[in-house]
Amino acid sequence: MKTVTRLLRGNEAVGEGAILAGCRYYFGYPITPQNELTEFMSRNIPANGGTFIQSESELAAINMVMGAAAAGGRAMTTSSSPGISLMQEGISYMTGMELPAVIVNVVRGGPGLGGIGPAQSDYFQSVKGGGHGDYRTITLAPHTVQETLEFTILAFELAEKYRNPALILTDGLLGQMSEAVSVPVGYKPKMVKKDWIMDGCKGRPPRIVRSLFLDPARLEKHNLHLVEKYRKLEREARYEAFQTEGAEILIVAYGTSSRISKAVVEAARKKGIKAGLFRPLTLYPLAEKKLREHARKAKAVLVVELSTGQFIEDVKRVVGDKPPIYFKGRVGGMVFSLEEVMKEVKKIARKIRPSK
Repeated sequence: MKTVTRLLRGNEAVGEGAILAGCRYYFGYPITPQNELTEFMSRNIPANGGTFIQSESELAAINMVMGAAAAGGRAMTTSSSPGISLMQEGISYMTGMELPAVIVNVVRGGPGLGGIGPAQSDYFQSVKGGGHGDYRTITLAPHTVQETLEFTILAFELAEKYRNPALILTDGLLGQMSEAVSVPVGYKPKMVKKDWIMDGCKGRPPRIVRSLFLDPARLEKHNLHLVEKYRKLEREARYEAFQTEGAEILIVAYGTSSRISKAVVEAARKKGIKAGLFRPLTLYPLAEKKLREHARKAKAVLVVELSTGQFIEDVKRVVGDKPPIYFKGRVGGMVFSLEEVMKEVKKIARKIRPSK
């Protein structure tokens, strides 16, 4: 497909990807560090025949998305950590109603209001449901501006394919950085037949889209139906294995942390340390089988994460006790230097290959 190269911020690339994917409904409320995305959509959604509304709150935004999705529109909202927290009730409702939509979280440091620096401390909230009830959201984690565009298109496709909200995790660093991006020209988004939408029942039987089931047996049946859908979602698990051939130390990281970790792997290899990187592209579903296979070929695993330790819990669950799992984290909007992570890699290398 023909492409054109443009210099885009990560936040702008998300908006570009959404419009290419056929998103024509955007509802959002300002919050740093994702405001450029809202500004981009305020100009470009109307220019492409869509609807932009700056809502009165994050609660209003997610409920507007819910209404547009129920009517069959491709809808999106974006926010940053505290704002996403306010949307959790609506996301749970949408999952129960099986409504497809895309939610973007440009993660900032927390807890509370925290700060606007990059973080990965919303992992639990993103992949464990985040709100009330048993549910999951499809969760994608780009690590370049190019991927923010591509993953946004993918998020809309997966959301509609499985009738489930999809979440994209970027952060305050990735959202603000600018990179050259190959933007498709004349892209035709994949569309699915929606025989469930609320578009007026003249000439056909009425349809019901709801998450309320007062009969416990019916609610249980609905929940089991959702669980089966999540099982099918496992086939969509995606990952990247970077220089993992013969790796003795396997770094496991996603998003911004994985971007830094790639440079660490290259530096380690130059020093004779056999390091590699396993990078999940989808955090839910997580490519558990592939992670386990790669980890068990290594002598040690190092989880690199901008939190006090959230993603590492799933790594430990998947990998088990062997090989040993180490952790390197930073929080509060602080970001690793290559030297910091490299120091940890060298320390692990001395443990697994002690000098005689």
